[in-house]
Amino acid sequence: MSSPSNLKGAVEALVFLASEPVNIEEMAQALEVDSREVEGAIEELKQEYNGDEWRGIQLDELAGGYIFSTRLEFGEYIRRLHKPKLKQRITQASLETLAIIAYRQPITRAEIEDIRGVKAEKALFTLVKKGLIKEVGRLEKTGTPILYGTTDAFLKHFGLADIDQLPDPDGLRGEGAPDLRKGEVEEGLQKEGN
Repeated sequence: MSSPSNLKGAVEALVFLASEPVNIEEMAQALEVDSREVEGAIEELKQEYNGDEWRGIQLDELAGGYIFSTRLEFGEYIRRLHKPKLKQRITQASLETLAIIAYRQPITRAEIEDIRGVKAEKALFTLVKKGLIKEVGRLEKTGTPILYGTTDAFLKHFGLADIDQLPDPDGLRGEGAPDLRKGEVEEGLQKEGN
């Protein structure tokens, strides 16, 4: 099998058919070409799709891969056509818990509860069930508490390429931010899998 004569078209087809963001390496392997060639084709496609205001779709980088999505300004028309069923919304408690995890990961349930001032078990269960957070390790101390972090589904849901794209609300992630973990996480983290 040989590499495609129309590489840009082949890359466009792979991204178009992908239900999840597809990364450069996966495309390069499928097309039997160097990843730099795929990167070049992606850049050309981004210029074409994201530069033309008349297009209804754009090429987005999400969770380390690429996917086509509709432009926000056409969202109302899509909703009218498809009239989606109402999705179960995330509660305020779960949203607050998710924000804490996103900005302070990896973090334990006890640390989340210290910040929020209320129990977090139900919110954590909901967020894990929805696939927005996951167990990323355990803290080596009494009870070996679970450390939570966000998932690729979180990045996709919020339209982020990576966690560094989160907004920086009043220095929460800046150098002046207080370290709520008091060094425990860095000292006792047992990485799982990775």
